[in-house]
Amino acid sequence: MRKVTLKGLLAHKLRLVLTALAIVLGVTFVSGTFVLTDTLQNTFSTLFSSVYQKIDFQVRGTPQFGSDSASAVRNPISQSLLTTIRAVPGVQAAEGEVEGYAQFVAHDGKPIQTGGAGTLGLEFDPDPQISNLHVISGRAPSSASDVVMDAGTAQKYHFAVGQPVRILFNGLSRTFTISGIAQFGTADNLAGATLAAFTIPTAQQVMGEPGQFDDINVVADPGADKAALQRSIARVLPAGVEVITGKTLVSQSTTSVNQALSFFSTALLVFAFISLFVGAFTIYNTFSIIVGQRTRELALLRIVGASRRQVFRSVLAEAAIVGFISSVIGLGLGVLAALGLEALLKGFGITLPSGSLIFSPRTVLVGLAVGVGVTVVSAIGPARNAVRIPPIAALGDQPSGDDASLRRRFGWGAAVVVAGLALLAIGLVKPVIIAVGIGAVGIFVGVAMLSPAVARPLSSVIGRPLARLLGVSGRLGRENSMRSPRRTAQTASALMVGLALVAAMAVFGASLSQSATSSVDDAISANLLVTTGNGSGGFSNALVARAAAVPGVTESTAVYGGQFEIRGALASLTAVATQHLSDTAILRMTAGSAANLSRGQLLIDSNTAKQDHLSVGDTVPVKFARTGAGTMTIGGIFNANALIGKYLASAGFFTSHFTQPLPGAILLRTNGSAATTRAVTNAMAADPNAQVQTKAQFEHQQVASVNQLLGLVYALLALAVIIALIGIVNTLMLSVFERTREIGLLRAVGMKRRQVRAMIRSEAVILAIFGAIIGIIIGTGMGLALVSSLRQQGITQTVVPGSSLVIFLVLAAVLGLVAATWPARRAARLDVLAAIAS
Repeated sequence: MRKVTLKGLLAHKLRLVLTALAIVLGVTFVSGTFVLTDTLQNTFSTLFSSVYQKIDFQVRGTPQFGSDSASAVRNPISQSLLTTIRAVPGVQAAEGEVEGYAQFVAHDGKPIQTGGAGTLGLEFDPDPQISNLHVISGRAPSSASDVVMDAGTAQKYHFAVGQPVRILFNGLSRTFTISGIAQFGTADNLAGATLAAFTIPTAQQVMGEPGQFDDINVVADPGADKAALQRSIARVLPAGVEVITGKTLVSQSTTSVNQALSFFSTALLVFAFISLFVGAFTIYNTFSIIVGQRTRELALLRIVGASRRQVFRSVLAEAAIVGFISSVIGLGLGVLAALGLEALLKGFGITLPSGSLIFSPRTVLVGLAVGVGVTVVSAIGPARNAVRIPPIAALGDQPSGDDASLRRRFGWGAAVVVAGLALLAIGLVKPVIIAVGIGAVGIFVGVAMLSPAVARPLSSVIGRPLARLLGVSGRLGRENSMRSPRRTAQTASALMVGLALVAAMAVFGASLSQSATSSVDDAISANLLVTTGNGSGGFSNALVARAAAVPGVTESTAVYGGQFEIRGALASLTAVATQHLSDTAILRMTAGSAANLSRGQLLIDSNTAKQDHLSVGDTVPVKFARTGAGTMTIGGIFNANALIGKYLASAGFFTSHFTQPLPGAILLRTNGSAATTRAVTNAMAADPNAQVQTKAQFEHQQVASVNQLLGLVYALLALAVIIALIGIVNTLMLSVFERTREIGLLRAVGMKRRQVRAMIRSEAVILAIFGAIIGIIIGTGMGLALVSSLRQQGITQTVVPGSSLVIFLVLAAVLGLVAATWPARRAARLDVLAAIAS
């Protein structure tokens, strides 16, 4: 049977090549994701090991709240502690660190963007025992006006030693002179981040930490007992300060980054497995058709002595070989896929740090397991059908009979759909992501089992306009689609899945965009908004006064934001200046009063109040990094609004519990004139990161952010749609092979080549539109369910984008035409006599 299996593969290699392509693309996506994420993890792991390789211990503040990790919120430590630590026997060197936000401004006056890699300001440590930063041109900073720039930024933006450079900090900007260009170790920068290094006093001043360090790095004497030294250092530390080893620091930093990357990796793998799931439909359909076409061959095997088990194994062996070869090719293309994914993300504004590509054994094992596994599992159904072929079928061309009654098929299909709907509902309500995924798979599989019931009538309706437009070719294409409802449904199922997910994302995106616009309308009554252009940090309080002083500005409100702990959970706190608040912001109170903000009380949104069973007058425990634990009284409850957040306090209360807080936004009520808007823009020009927008412009920016995210999702789903189109091409090619004699007879009685092409194309369009209709209906339902489940998270509007769904339907028809190009040409070029003789 091994020889029979191999000969079967060689005999049908052209029929299987497109099936193999579907697996190749899916495995390429999976392996590319693993290569990319493993590369990122290795890059950061190597980075942290390099940063802290010379450090034996680090002294830092204990976590004020949050987990004990590298990202925990900690208070700075006193600079005077440095002298104490240096005096501990066994300490060879110790230096304090100050780090914070510092963004260079390019020669064109625009802030230099890093795509998320970081814009770091730090102290320049001249001690080579601790620091990895070394000057390669110029000198170290020696005065308050000096800065050392990383070599990567200097080279890319054409800066040189001695030139002035403007740098943005939280709350201010200053111009410095570049005293030197530096490398970090042997690299030109820190994993893509920009570096601005100052003298220690300057760094403390611009980072807002005068007389303080973020931490102190310690190097032990050679041969020192490090465990004993750590205990000695711990004994001289005050309360709220701890000492950890360098290894612990590297481990915590690496773990923190890996946790952040895990979400990124999971998201990409979800899209990869969607592609493989779509490919599974193509595989199932291909093997089903091939088994049907090999009825005589398989039955003859049974007559000459092959057992059912041998035939079953033969079909699965063919699938396994196809899956293995496809997976190997997909693994080979995984490196290119990783580079492609990186380029795709960069195109949507997400820049990843560069590093040596990592191709781990795990990638190979998972790629092979997934590729071979999906192929074999998808071929089990057709293999079972193969063993049910009675040997008597070898004596004629009669069909082998249906493998199961339609009633049984539809019964199972309905049960699977119901189970899928139940799991989807549970997953969205809890929420449980795995349940959502399994539920969605169940719905798709169940609908695919049920869709043959509507394939014939729906194909008839879809094909009717084509029959009128194309005449005989259109009628034949329509009849071919109606001839085998199961094949039509199976072929369209792959496209159904892809377009269902696209439609679901369209509903979700439209609802999210409308909700974002609604949140702005319901929360802001100001004419103008001043926000930070980089989306983070803050600007000087002086800008608030400067904006308020512009002629034509009648009221202004500063908005602050920070983290605090409430009832033992970390949360975000928004704060606003209470004076003129009613003129710039909208608070729709359902209980209590907004006036209680000025009394130091806390306002909460209605969703939080309902979920946590809180009411006006209740006292809740809170904790702040600067002032520690305390309590707050709930002074009011307002209608939930995603823009405001869950918790709202007054600016006066906020500034008393946070260290030198800076406003992240300013709300301005003006006389509405264009001249006033220009005057405010000119007044804010002192800070390049201060972005002045009208309310309408701010709303447009929110919608643009949603559309950018949707664009990335559509791009990642495109592979699933491509695989679905491969399935259509494959089915049409197999159909042409199966109907070779029929097409030859049609040509013999006068059908022209262009009519043959039109017949195949009309059949493809019917298949594509059928799959698109079913997919859009399912996807719209899923999108509505998703939006409904996220109402508590701020998606308050439900929108079905009818125009977008119609465009998807039209695109499906166009893609169907494209998919039919090759099969149509092949059918038209068949030799008439040879076709009839077959």
